[in-house]
Amino acid sequence: MEQRKNMNTSHSHTNMLFALAFFLSLNHASSMYTVFNPIKPRHSRLLKSAVQRQTPTSQLFELWAPLENQGWKPFVESTKPTLPEKSEGYVQVFLDGGLNQQRMGICDAVAVAKILNATLVMPYLEVNPVWRDSSSFSDIFDVDHFMDVLKDDISIVKELPDEYSWSTREYYSIAIRETRIKAAPVHASAHWYLENVLPVLQSYGIAAISPFSHRLSYDNLPMDIQHLRCKVNFQALVFVPHIRTLGDALINRLRYPQLDDGEVSPNYIQQVTGAGDSNAGKFVVVHLRFDKDMAAHSACDFGGGKAEKLALAKYRQVMWQGRLVNSQFTDEELRGQGRCPMTPEEIGLLLAALGFDNSTRVYLASHKVYGGEARISTLRQLFPLMEDKKSLTSPEERTLIKGKASVLAALDYYIGVHSDIFISASPGNMHNAMVGHRTYLNLKTIRPNMALMGQLFLNKTMEWGDNSNHIRLLKVVNPIRCG
Repeated sequence: MEQRKNMNTSHSHTNMLFALAFFLSLNHASSMYTVFNPIKPRHSRLLKSAVQRQTPTSQLFELWAPLENQGWKPFVESTKPTLPEKSEGYVQVFLDGGLNQQRMGICDAVAVAKILNATLVMPYLEVNPVWRDSSSFSDIFDVDHFMDVLKDDISIVKELPDEYSWSTREYYSIAIRETRIKAAPVHASAHWYLENVLPVLQSYGIAAISPFSHRLSYDNLPMDIQHLRCKVNFQALVFVPHIRTLGDALINRLRYPQLDDGEVSPNYIQQVTGAGDSNAGKFVVVHLRFDKDMAAHSACDFGGGKAEKLALAKYRQVMWQGRLVNSQFTDEELRGQGRCPMTPEEIGLLLAALGFDNSTRVYLASHKVYGGEARISTLRQLFPLMEDKKSLTSPEERTLIKGKASVLAALDYYIGVHSDIFISASPGNMHNAMVGHRTYLNLKTIRPNMALMGQLFLNKTMEWGDNSNHIRLLKVVNPIRCG
């Protein structure tokens, strides 16, 4: 919510100091609970059976086999795209959220510029208040490639000309401006932009749209606009070379793990290319969306006892003043409705039931997991060959990416796109982006049914054999296509 403009500055500073002190106390409480209230498995009987599991060779072969051709193919442009004879003006967008939300916003920004026959100013990435990353578009994406791929579709400029240099983020943050479009509805139609933004462009030569998250409809748009969105997402948006280089290095380390002395096993290439081991040289990416925000916002119980419940309740009070729709439901109701994110333990049981064995190489694509290593330990028990950015990189490599949340998210995205199988523990922007991209490439993607999974894990009398058979029915592969 936007703060009232007439708020007294000193009062605001007092509130900020109070909130900071409150956050420090929460962090202390959180660290205390991990010491005095160790996290115990919630499904210990299933976990014990899963650790002792043996997967038939035929099931492993089926699991790792490439996805059959679904009959879909990327769109083919029937006519060469053409630029308008005259640009109606400059369109600026200010993109909030995490990297994947910003990625979708970039696709929408290009589409809106096309709808308006306008020139797009290189999108501005807002500083995320949670991750506090100030990375710009050019820090993440290859600007020259982006402009070259789209040069026949829309006009793009890296910066505004001098006559419009006043149109900055700071300019719009201190007062109401006639060139700022602030009321764009969520999932606005193309007609809305023609009716509400085009007149601003024609009057002032520039329009700045903020906020711009999810401000263009996914439905009822001209097919050429939908195709353009796909072109942006799957062809124009390429990470900068140093992200791709590091991503390729991590992928190589996942596919061809080295011995302790740093030498590759002389038999390893033969194992990878041979028919002996069905999962040799392959890996699965798990996006474990289980950070503190996610845990607190869900209002679910994750087995950390009274201390954890208190810490999450206090966190909710600070972040959302305790106002959550979920809080009116019991934990059982929330799980039955699929509103609880899967814990590392539960995603491990799901993977095991699907047939992944303890020789499976797993890459954990996630930001900081709530509960730390104590929470992840059950997943690691099931999959001892689990890796992440920290375990795969050298100290020198980590120095280059430390504290850069957008770069870390880009690495996870890049590795996720190039993995043999991808699974997301719960829906979200990363999940949506990855499902779409891997569908476009015809790659295996596992999307759990959250409501059915929640109901399944509520059954405390279920045996491992029943668990495995039921979970295998919940796999949905590549349900979305583009163009």
